[in-house]
Amino acid sequence: MGLADELGDKLAIDVLKVVDKLGDDRLIMDVAKVLGASSTPTEEAFLSSIRVRQAEARARAFLRDHVKDALAKKAQKPDA
Repeated sequence: MGLADELGDKLAIDVLKVVDKLGDDRLIMDVAKVLGASSTPTEEAFLSSIRVRQAEARARAFLRDHVKDALAKKAQKPDA
């Protein structure tokens, strides 16, 4: 992993934590704009990391809900 990728990922983690606390998704693009003004590679790495981490969070939420629903359905079925 290159320096831009590493720094972009670390910043993405921090920004996502703040977004989660404040509920302000615009912060992501505001930070990306600041990065892009001085380092396009870091901006691209940051945005890629944001997308990957948000996708992973959605997939984990889906999996958690799927398992929860499946277990609830299984508990409702009488043993055969």
